Amino acid sequence: MEKISKTKIERRMRTKANPYLVETIVKLKKINPQLAKLLAFPKRKQFKINLEQLEELCKDNDKIIVPGKVLGFGDFTKKVKIIAFSASEGAIEKMKAAKTEFSLLNHELTDAKKLNEYKILRWK
Repeated sequence: MEKISKTKIERRMRTKANPYLVETIVKLKKINPQLAKLLAFPKRKQFKINLEQLEELCKDNDKIIVPGKVLGFGDFTKKVKIIAFSASEGAIEKMKAAKTEFSLLNHELTDAKKLNEYKILRWK
């Protein structure tokens, strides 16, 4: 497992304009530094995933953390639990129709043990 530099996360955080993102990174630095590092990436490298891709990557009853935004392109039929930094309105509607449990990352930060049960999606 690679060492995560909290100083580097701190430096990247200073350039962020979104106060919601900064607040989330600050909380995650203590709980899950690996996830904080993924959220602190520059905007051009931020993680975005379509429901179609998510459908291919996960199985029923998976627990997934998306360190970025979930977009609504494609169909989604699996019943999974997803925590993401944000999601488009179309994606939220399609996930509700598929009876997928979805919540925002900032709302789930109170229970650190719960976050450790989830698999973090990463870049290939």
